[in-house]
Amino acid sequence: MTKGKRNKMLLSLSIALTSFIAFNGNANAAVAAPRIAEQTSLEQGSEVKQARTSNEALQDWKNWVNDHAYSLNSIQPESFESTKIASSKFEDLEMLKPLLHDKRIVFLGESSHGVAEFSLAKTRIIQFLHQEMGYNVLAFESGMGNVMNAQGKIDKQSAQQTMKDGIFGVWWSKETLPLFEYTKKTQSTEQPLMLAGFDIQQQGAFTDGGWLENNQLAKQFSEVENQLVDWTYSKDLKEYQKAKPSIIDVYKQVKSQIPLKEKELKAAYPSEPHITKLMERTLADRIRLAEEYVELSIQSNIDIEQNKYDSFFKTMEWRDQGMLENLLWLAEEIYPTEKFIVWAHNDHIRKAQSEVMGSPYALNLMGERLPDIYKKYSYVLGLYMASGENASNARETWSVLPPVKGSTEDILSSTKKPYTFIDLRNRQNERGNSWMFEPRISYSWGVIQESFVPRDQFDGILLIDKVSIPNYIE
Repeated sequence: MTKGKRNKMLLSLSIALTSFIAFNGNANAAVAAPRIAEQTSLEQGSEVKQARTSNEALQDWKNWVNDHAYSLNSIQPESFESTKIASSKFEDLEMLKPLLHDKRIVFLGESSHGVAEFSLAKTRIIQFLHQEMGYNVLAFESGMGNVMNAQGKIDKQSAQQTMKDGIFGVWWSKETLPLFEYTKKTQSTEQPLMLAGFDIQQQGAFTDGGWLENNQLAKQFSEVENQLVDWTYSKDLKEYQKAKPSIIDVYKQVKSQIPLKEKELKAAYPSEPHITKLMERTLADRIRLAEEYVELSIQSNIDIEQNKYDSFFKTMEWRDQGMLENLLWLAEEIYPTEKFIVWAHNDHIRKAQSEVMGSPYALNLMGERLPDIYKKYSYVLGLYMASGENASNARETWSVLPPVKGSTEDILSSTKKPYTFIDLRNRQNERGNSWMFEPRISYSWGVIQESFVPRDQFDGILLIDKVSIPNYIE
């Protein structure tokens, strides 16, 4: 099965699966209740709230949002001309400082990978977090080895090449490029923004093997990288099991050379100070892929043809467990004293993804698996859209469906502002904001209807009123 067919098949699967979709008292007090209640009401001037109709509740929620939401002035990345951006450029983001002052990880989500405005908004927020709040590591939902390669050569090549080397093609766009231009410029400052990847799945060859100084082994490495991709899309489990030992052997041979070629590695990747540890970790991940993931993927390919999806879901959970382990390893072993920004899809970062009703992937994914101590010191920001167009991973264009009455998008778009931010984490349940404490409808990818309790999933939400497809760079 080709990658294109697999993407279209998963899109069909996603759309098909959307159809799944006080008073306390005691006996003695009750005897004198009418008289006491009347007296108390008169003495305290209390007002008894009546039950609201659905329309009244919705209007209360919209009124509350208009009083408590923040509007961003712009989502356009700021120009970086000298050594820093003028702090006055970020005045509309100042409200984030008290929300994030004790947070070590800020997760920046997105309801679709194919939205130009999401990449622009996230880039500007990253500029703010990096310059104004000291978040010096940007970790992508992309291959650890690929981003390692991009960071290691960042001073040797263009920002566009760094983007292409490092992250998945779903983000190769003119709207994402300013992020890599900004990152490249910071490398010569006292506060460089360091790039990292935490995805465990394969994303093309992550090194050319030149540092091995062994042409035969470098060639074997290149061959097994291509073989592993082909096997991932295969349906021949028995043949893969025969090929697996030789594939793993090549990866182990390459990994064994790392301690012997530390000088060569540092010369090949001069802008990545942790190159040896990252190379070892990436090759260890490749061995895990060959040992475990590829067989799961092959079984998934077989089962999907029979409309069985359990094995496919297993591959997703396997991947997210690997991503979580890599992210924690980066935070604890590579950058133990740094604050992180994480760029990923909403599905991966939500705090209770398995509780999302109607999601094609109501699974126990990375954000839900995050240890409690990390949840305490993290902030999860979900990005959503209210109108316009977005693109699938295969770059097919979809129109964003109109917000459902009473949905998260409907409530937040009542501000009539192009960019609306609302904090959920630091709220107590009250009459005006009860919407965030109970299930609300929302759209993933602009078309997949989901239902979840907003405050259980996110710490904040940024709604962009109108979106468009990215200007892709081939």
